[in-house]
Amino acid sequence: MKRCFELATKSNNKVRNNPMVGSIIVYNNRIIGEGWHQEYGKGHAEVNAFHSVKKEDEKYLPESTIYVNLEPCFHFGKTPPCVQLILEKKIKRVVVSCLDPNPKVAGQSIALLQEKGVEVETNILGKEGQFLIRRFLTNQELKRPYIILKYAQSQDGFIGKENESIWLTGKLSKTLVHKWRSEESATLIGTKTALVDNPQLTNRLYGNQQGTRIIIDKDNSLPKNLHIFDASIKTIIINNKISINKENSLLIHKKINFKNQFFSELFQVLLSEKIKSVIIEGGAKTLQSFIDAGYWDEARIFTAPKLLKAGIESPQGVKNFPHQSYSIGDDQLDIHYKTKYYQHWKQDLSI
Repeated sequence: MKRCFELATKSNNKVRNNPMVGSIIVYNNRIIGEGWHQEYGKGHAEVNAFHSVKKEDEKYLPESTIYVNLEPCFHFGKTPPCVQLILEKKIKRVVVSCLDPNPKVAGQSIALLQEKGVEVETNILGKEGQFLIRRFLTNQELKRPYIILKYAQSQDGFIGKENESIWLTGKLSKTLVHKWRSEESATLIGTKTALVDNPQLTNRLYGNQQGTRIIIDKDNSLPKNLHIFDASIKTIIINNKISINKENSLLIHKKINFKNQFFSELFQVLLSEKIKSVIIEGGAKTLQSFIDAGYWDEARIFTAPKLLKAGIESPQGVKNFPHQSYSIGDDQLDIHYKTKYYQHWKQDLSI
C-alpha cells in the first residue's frame, strides 16, 4: 500500500479535480503491474496498472492481488468504472486503503466485488490513505474546497507594514510557493493585498501548471492596471456588485452576499468553478477572517530571519494545532494541520 501512496503522489499537480490514486498488481510477491492517475479525464490508476502488465504476465492476473489506495470507481464519468475492469480481468483479491465517500461510489464497488466472489480487504493504512486524499475527502464531506493558509512573518511576529510591500523570505521559499500554486486549484487574496503588493499570483518558477486567481473585491473597485487583470490566467473577482461570465473569457465576476452568507456563497462559487483547493495568500485581515470562521485545513507559515520591530501582526489561532517543521534555506517553514484527516506523515517538500 505504501507503494500505492508513492505512485499516487506522482500525479499531484495533474489531477486537481480528482483524488491522487496509485495502484499495483502483485502475483506471488512480485509486482507485475503498477500505475497512477496521471491526468484528469484520462485513465485511472487501475487502468494504467493493467496496461503496464507485460504480455507474458497476463496469464497470472486471475491469481493476482490488486492494491489501490482508494476504492475503485463504480460509475461512468470521464472514464468507464474501474470495478468492471477488475472483474473482467478476473482478479481474485482487492486490497483498498480507504472507501470513496462520493455517493456515486460509497462502498458499492466493494459490495459488487464481494458479490462476485472477489476477496476484498479495506482500511489498510487507512489514516495515511485519508491524509493523502484529504482534499478530495474535504470536498465530498464538507462541501467546500480544501483551504490552505499561507503567509510569511518576521522573527518578531510581523507579516508586514501598513501600506508598504515588504518581501521577507528567500529564493528557495519563493520557489516552493510557486510549486504549491502549481499543485492547488486556486490562490486567493483580498483587495488590500492586490493594491499594496500588486502580485501576479502565477506560477513562474515551477513548471507551467497554473491555478485560478480569486480576488475578494467587495465593491469591485480595484484599478484595471493591476497584474491580476492581465488576462494571463483565469481570474475570478468576488464582489457584491456584478456577475459577468462571458464565454471563453479569462476574467469572471461573481456577485455574492457579503453580509450573512459570505463563506457559504463563496464556497458555492468556487466548487461551481471546479476549484477543489485554495491557497489563501491574502493579508492579515483576510487570513484572520478564515481562521475566525473556522474555515481552514492547513496553515503554512514561513518565518524569516529578519526583524521588523513594528507593523502588522501575524494572524492568530493556528499555532496550537499539530505541525511539522522544515528548513527552507535560511527560512523556517511550519505547517499546522486543522484537518481531521491529519496524519503525522513527513511530506516531501523538495523543489
